[in-house]
Amino acid sequence: MGVGKSKIDPCPLSLPWGKSPSVDMSQRPHEADSKKSDDISLHDIAEHSHGALTPSGEREGTEATEEVPEEDEEEVFLKFVILHAEDDTDEALRVQNLLQNDFGIKPGIIFAEMPCGRQHLQNLDDAVNGSAWTILLLTENFLRDTWCKFQFYTSLMNSVNRQHKYNSVIPLRPLNNPLPRERTPFALRTINALEEESRGFPTQVERIFQESVYKIQQSIWKETRTTLQRQSIA
Repeated sequence: MGVGKSKIDPCPLSLPWGKSPSVDMSQRPHEADSKKSDDISLHDIAEHSHGALTPSGEREGTEATEEVPEEDEEEVFLKFVILHAEDDTDEALRVQNLLQNDFGIKPGIIFAEMPCGRQHLQNLDDAVNGSAWTILLLTENFLRDTWCKFQFYTSLMNSVNRQHKYNSVIPLRPLNNPLPRERTPFALRTINALEEESRGFPTQVERIFQESVYKIQQSIWKETRTTLQRQSIA
């Protein structure tokens, strides 16, 4: 998603889906359903789309040389990632700071902060599978962004087909420009959304973001990484 309006300075992260006739968004759920549930991951989708999608931008000047090495990034298993519309980067940053500073849920990241110069689907795979919870920032802008629609469908599919990711997708209606319930996609209406304006919001946050759940997912993530590293060496 692009962050041209953001205070941070990564490259645009929004894909020109409408200008890419080789990408058929309606086929993605069908393709994923054809896989065995034990084998499904976002990385499968990333590999399938490798030839069709390209990143929309790269850091300018010397910023690219300051990028943290990929090995160092993967060492940290995040508490949450916030998926958001391009125009909602500032709101996503505000929610990120709210969760980290007011509720002590950290580390977390917004999708606009993912590394540039890589495939967007690879970034989505790393963000969702490298964090315990995926937060969908439901605003009026959310439904206008085709990339957001793809993100939430893919995240939901991932949570259904991977047992340890069950209930890991959290829709959140922020204070500013929230998406009305009646306009929320049906797939997301089945999940209890966090309502920032609700008086019960602090209690909801405490019930959802439990340290024990984070530890379980972190352990599975580490085991998976170790297995993949051993296979690559062999």
